[in-house]
Amino acid sequence: MSRILVIEDEPIIRTELRRLLVRAGHDVSEAGSVHEASSDYPLDSFDLVLSDLRLPGAPGTDIIVMCPGVPVLIMTSYATVKSAVDAMKLGAVDYIAKPFDHDELLMQVERVLREGLLTRQNAALKREVEQAHPVSGMVGNSAAMREVFERVRKVAPSPATVLVLGESGTGKELVARALHAQSPRADGPLVAVNCAAIPEGLLESELFGHEKGAFTGAQAAHPGLVEAAHGGTLFLDEIGELPAPAQARLLRMLQDGEVRRVGATRPRKVDVRIVAATHRDLPRRVQEGSFRQDLYFRLRVVEIRLPPLRERTEDVPALARHLLEKASRKLGRPTASLSPEALEALTSHPWPGNVRELENALERAVILADGPVVTTGLLALELPDTADSFGASTESADTSPAAAEEASGASPESMEEYFRRFVMEHQEHMGETELAKRLGISRKALWEKRQKLGIPRTRA
Repeated sequence: MSRILVIEDEPIIRTELRRLLVRAGHDVSEAGSVHEASSDYPLDSFDLVLSDLRLPGAPGTDIIVMCPGVPVLIMTSYATVKSAVDAMKLGAVDYIAKPFDHDELLMQVERVLREGLLTRQNAALKREVEQAHPVSGMVGNSAAMREVFERVRKVAPSPATVLVLGESGTGKELVARALHAQSPRADGPLVAVNCAAIPEGLLESELFGHEKGAFTGAQAAHPGLVEAAHGGTLFLDEIGELPAPAQARLLRMLQDGEVRRVGATRPRKVDVRIVAATHRDLPRRVQEGSFRQDLYFRLRVVEIRLPPLRERTEDVPALARHLLEKASRKLGRPTASLSPEALEALTSHPWPGNVRELENALERAVILADGPVVTTGLLALELPDTADSFGASTESADTSPAAAEEASGASPESMEEYFRRFVMEHQEHMGETELAKRLGISRKALWEKRQKLGIPRTRA
């Protein structure tokens, strides 16, 4: 039963409305003016306020600011467009003209109540999710992850540009989504762009847009992804792969809040928050001259570092159960559980592919499992001896020859030779996915190694 407050100065109309709403199953209270309503009732206890516009003393729209969070439906016999617009501007959820049809009024009341209920349910669910997982989709109670959650909580409400650092598979996009969801821009768009996935020749056009005739094939004007994110957040993943011309345009956009399409003569104002992410060593790229120093400083107003999974092994059990439930739900299977041996194997595994690798291993296990229990054999965690050498996808993993030598007993050159020999020997009968799996790395890391060592890809 919904609680409704009717504010109407005409006793006959007020009584009629009360009877109508009571017959529809609602609990109805009455008042003859805004002053009477605010004096006699706690306004936040109602699910809906139904108020006449023209009342003795204050107009009915004044009740809107007195009961924030409670929907107000305005009634009036002066059904002009201007009064309707004014009422909606002041925060009324809807507007109905007298004389009104009873069925029409009841339909409007039920709709407003239903929308209000959904809003409250969504808010409650959001609070529960935020309490369980401070960063949406990320699970962890280690000191490192608590620090990440706290940093996100502090930074999200501000307009500051954020640089998210971490190895591939650690959840950088989840952090970007959490920053957006907990910001004042949450109702705006979140546009995610993988800078490494767009060909260099098209990147500027895709990001910043182009005008008709700007280049061959530009048959019409095209707004870029930056403009698409206006009023929201633009997530630039793999920012370290951005070519120099695009870096210059991005820097200008960050400095001036303007974007100029390719082929345009005038810039356009944009209101976009930038969250960038990379697994690259950007300071080293700045020293090498492949990344602009001024852009680097503009991007790292706030820096959030995500720890690799091997540095927070205490989170693996809870994370594994969360991902196992997610995989079971995705595949339409009963929720599976982990055997003690499987859980021990997951905890002791180095996870060069981080959370993404763990998620894929558990999804594969759910697919192959004949029963509700996932055993060690279904996880397929065996890795070649050199997996640790090039399993990590950050550049920092390649920049310490002494550490690599100590870990594998070989020099960096011998690691690369092993990689070259393994790929050349097996690529004729293995696909890229199987090659990456055998090497203990992601497909992206395999592609990057191919580019670095100049190993052409052949079709199996």
